[in-house]
Amino acid sequence: MLKKQKTETAPGNVINITKKSTSNKSVAKELLGKYGIVLVLVLMVIMMSFLSPVFLTSKNLFNVVRQISVIGLISLGVTLVIISKGIDLSSGSILAVAAVVAASLGQRGDWQAKMFPNLPEMNVIVPIVAALLVGLIAGIINGTLIAKTGIPPFIATLGMMVSARGFAQIYSNGRPVSTLTDAYQWFGQEYVFSIGGFRGIPVPVIIYIIMVIFTFVMLNHTRFGKNIFAIGGNVHAAEVSGINVDRNLIKIYAYAGLLAGLAGFVLSARVNTGQPGMGVSYELDAIAATTIGGTSHSGGIGTIWGAVVGALILGILNNGLNLLGVSGYYQQVLKGVIIVGAVVIDMRKNKKKK
Repeated sequence: MLKKQKTETAPGNVINITKKSTSNKSVAKELLGKYGIVLVLVLMVIMMSFLSPVFLTSKNLFNVVRQISVIGLISLGVTLVIISKGIDLSSGSILAVAAVVAASLGQRGDWQAKMFPNLPEMNVIVPIVAALLVGLIAGIINGTLIAKTGIPPFIATLGMMVSARGFAQIYSNGRPVSTLTDAYQWFGQEYVFSIGGFRGIPVPVIIYIIMVIFTFVMLNHTRFGKNIFAIGGNVHAAEVSGINVDRNLIKIYAYAGLLAGLAGFVLSARVNTGQPGMGVSYELDAIAATTIGGTSHSGGIGTIWGAVVGALILGILNNGLNLLGVSGYYQQVLKGVIIVGAVVIDMRKNKKKK
C-alpha cells in the first residue's frame, strides 16, 4: 500500500507568502491613493456617456476642454500657492482687471464707442503684455503683503479680491469693453492643427497645455520648485536651510497673478469682450480643481498633473449636469460638497501618515 505523504508548508514559507500578500495590498493601496483621481475621471466619462448621447461627441468634448482652459490656467498658479501652504482668493478679480485692461487696448480701430477714441488699433502683443503685467503686479502685491507684513494669505488675497474687482469697475466705468480685433479674438475662438475633417484644437487649449508643461518643469526640475515644497513642508526648516522664504513667496504669488492675467486675456478673447464682472467665483473653482487633484492644504504636497485632472473632473461635471438639465444652483451645492469631501480625505491621509 502506498503511504499518504503529508504536504507541510514550512513556517518560513508561510511568513513569506503573508509578507508578499501584505506587500501587494500596500502597493495596490498606494497606487489607488496616488492615481485614484484618474479612476474617478474615467468613471465619470463612462457614466456621462451613458446618461447623455451628446457627451462623447467631438464638438462637446472640445467645448469641455476649451471651457476648463481658463480655470485650468488659474489652478496651475493656485497649486503652487497651496503647496507653499498659502491660499489665493483674488485670482477671479485679477482676471477681471486683466480682461478689461487688455480689451481696452485691443478694440477695433473703426469702433465708434472705443474706450480710448484717440488710440489707434494696437498690435495684439500690446493687450497680451498688458494683461500679463496687470496679473504680475497684483500677484507681487499679494506676495509682498504676505512675506513682508506677516498678514495671513487668506486676508491679503481677500483684500486684493475686493480691491481688484473695484478697480475693474472704476477702469471700465462698470461697462463691458467690447468689439475686439480679429487678431485678439483668434486667441480665444480659433483652432489650430486642423487636418481633413478634423476641426483642430482650440487655441485656448494649446495655451493651457503650454503652461501646464512649463509649470510642471518649473515645479519639479528647478530650485524654485524645490523651494516651494520646502516652504510648504516646514517654513522654519526652509529658513534654516538657507532658503529666502520672503523672496520665494513673492515669486509664487507673482506667478499665480501672471496666470490669472493670462486667463483674463484668453477669456476676453473667447467672448469678444472684457467685463468687470468676469471671473466671479473662478478662484473657488480653481481651488476646487487643485484640491480634488490631491494638493494638500497642509502644505508641501501637490502635483501639476493632479490639478489638470481636477480641472477636467470639474469641467466634465459641469458639462454633464448642464446636458442633463440640472440647475446651476444644485451644481454649486455639489461643488461645495466635493471641495469639503476632498479636504476631509486629505486630512485623514495626512493623519494616518503621522
